[in-house]
Amino acid sequence: MTRRTTLIRALSEVLAWWADLTVLWLVFITTVDTLELVVGAGAALVGAVAARAARRAVDAG
Repeated sequence: MTRRTTLIRALSEVLAWWADLTVLWLVFITTVDTLELVVGAGAALVGAVAARAARRAVDAG
């Protein structure tokens, strides 16, 4: 697998996790205001990167 393919797969996995976690955040909050949306998107990004790292650690182990 080339480096470019690996990068595209990693970014698509993080994007999928981010989208899923952002939607989950929106389901759990009652009112959607701009600040909550920004905080939720940021927290989802952190969670997405952590999920990718955890999956890589399990695959490598």
